[in-house]
Amino acid sequence: MTFPVQAVMAEVQKRIVGQEAMVERLLIGLLTGGHVLLEGVPGLAKTLTVRTLADVLHASFSRIQFTPDLLPADVVGTMIFDTQHQAFTARQGPIFAQIVLADEVNRAPAKVQSALLEAMQERQVTIGGTSYPLPSPFLVLATQNPIESEGTYPLPEAQLDRFLLKVHVGYPERGEEREVLMRMSQASEKIPVQRLAEPEQVLAARQQIEGLHLDPRLADYIVDLVRATRTPTAVGLAALEPMIAFGASPRASIALAQAARAHAFLRGRDYVAPEDVQALAPDVMRHRIVLTFDAEAEGLDTDAVVEQVLRAVPVP
Repeated sequence: MTFPVQAVMAEVQKRIVGQEAMVERLLIGLLTGGHVLLEGVPGLAKTLTVRTLADVLHASFSRIQFTPDLLPADVVGTMIFDTQHQAFTARQGPIFAQIVLADEVNRAPAKVQSALLEAMQERQVTIGGTSYPLPSPFLVLATQNPIESEGTYPLPEAQLDRFLLKVHVGYPERGEEREVLMRMSQASEKIPVQRLAEPEQVLAARQQIEGLHLDPRLADYIVDLVRATRTPTAVGLAALEPMIAFGASPRASIALAQAARAHAFLRGRDYVAPEDVQALAPDVMRHRIVLTFDAEAEGLDTDAVVEQVLRAVPVP
């Protein structure tokens, strides 16, 4: 049972113009079991892309709009009284879907974020003292708007670390934006897409990805990249030392290896190459590095740190 990578990508593109990198990162998250955080301004088709991917993969889909008045029970579910049977029963929340879109996740308070992230980590939810397993495959795709701060609750670094990837979603090219305009002015209904894969194929592809060959030298390369964010002086980047408060954790090494394997799988290879690691390093590490006030004063962001590290660490 093979996973039709190119067919799925092409089918998603029937609705989504451009944004190939975002679609590819979403597939990487799905094929590794890692959750993805999408950051971009409104109107870049983040929600439509996630919904389209669920349609193509024949996966159950749920969208949760995060707001300041949202409660944990609104996400995971709660106990309700059944008058017919005179007993309390568990009503499962929208988290019980294979693909869950947590829209504007930074608009909900910490207790709601914690409930979501606990489900992401444990793959189960406890309601009324009983634990209920979440569907498999299970993937949370969260979005947040980077330009708004009023009425938001930024995710703490420890919670950001739970996401496999943090993807920056940018504006489309001029030609792509024109194509979006023409499609929207001509189509009165949502463009239909075919179901090309089943959730079982996703699970089978995960096993294939886990078996992809990762050369020991590449494993050393991944570890060196991640460790360079903690001790940049060791790779000749002494100027970065006062700029980094905390480097990426060992979870970043694991995530980078997983993501690189999935990237190689999408390229049709049965082995991981250095370019797979380099392509995913920014998405894996940008939310796992904490900068100092000196860095903010210098206008330095985590992407620039990762870029310098990639240039400094020798490629095997």
